[in-house]
Amino acid sequence: MGRVSRPNVLAAILLAAVLVLVVVATTVPITSVLVVEDIETGERYLTEPVDEGSTVALEYTHSVEQSRVYDEYRVNDRTLVNTRMEFESYGWGLPARVDVTNVNGTLVYEPAEPIAELRSLSVSPGRIAGHTLIVDDRRHDLVAATNANDVRIRVERQSLIEMIL
Repeated sequence: MGRVSRPNVLAAILLAAVLVLVVVATTVPITSVLVVEDIETGERYLTEPVDEGSTVALEYTHSVEQSRVYDEYRVNDRTLVNTRMEFESYGWGLPARVDVTNVNGTLVYEPAEPIAELRSLSVSPGRIAGHTLIVDDRRHDLVAATNANDVRIRVERQSLIEMIL
């Protein structure tokens, strides 16, 4: 049997190292994205890049009060942390027994502790409510983007290969 030459061994080691590097570089999560997907089918309607601390908000018209509601979240790893609410009147589903600040007619609830911490947020975009998703000042008509289908909003980590595909 022949002996394997040293250059062949080094070439094989180098090739293996390059392959490992390529696999790691393309599969290890490197960025975070906000995903809006259909609750039933998993179809993705929107994917937006987010960073740690990014602001994600829902703005809509309250169905009973017919007034503006704004729910603000902060991205913390893969969690949406509800940090602020703005509303123009008290109504069903709005906080009635909390300290709010009146800012030019808008009631602002911004407690020191998070209002909620969610791994995902379920939303039923409504044509009357006119749900708008705001991601770091980028506005998306959630009703048009989803055809008013029920959606799940969540943060996920993506690898380089997922970003490319």
